[in-house]
Amino acid sequence: MTAVMVEFPGGSGPLTVEDLERMPDDGRRYELVDGVLFVSPAPGTRHQKVVLRLGALLDAVCPIDLEVLTAPFAVRSAIHTEVQPDVLVARYGDLTEKLLPVAPLLAVEVLPPSTAVIDANVKKDAYRKMGVLNYWIIDPLDAWLTVFELDESRNYVQVAEVKGEDVFEVRHPFPARIVVAELLGKWWNRP
Repeated sequence: MTAVMVEFPGGSGPLTVEDLERMPDDGRRYELVDGVLFVSPAPGTRHQKVVLRLGALLDAVCPIDLEVLTAPFAVRSAIHTEVQPDVLVARYGDLTEKLLPVAPLLAVEVLPPSTAVIDANVKKDAYRKMGVLNYWIIDPLDAWLTVFELDESRNYVQVAEVKGEDVFEVRHPFPARIVVAELLGKWWNRP
């Protein structure tokens, strides 16, 4: 993922979600954080397998008043910020047909090498500012999951880190059992 500074005719200053809507539909992911455009290429196989399996796993145990969605699906928290978590959990009543206009209960980013720094820093801070209660980062190459929860002072605290075949017993936003090796399937331990 790269930060791209783009100027549109007649405009100056930070980009807005209106500018974001003019981006081409070319298979790349376009996200806006505090007016800065981030563009990432189409994800790879490991990334897609983890997103697919995690989405299905969470959806299978999701309470009826919540929804599990996978990217591309926009979370628009402000005129200068729109992101697309790889997996999100939101209240059913908060969703519109087109986007989620409030913070999800859970945002998950699966790290491809090209976006690792952005997801671990820029997007993590954007989710914190939005008030996302639970933020997970999954590295499909090294097979680890790091779990953060928002504390009372609105800062993320790391509450778990599991690797490979270790089990993570999810408490929030609802109970589930996550094993990164199982999310990877055939891709676990593959060079």
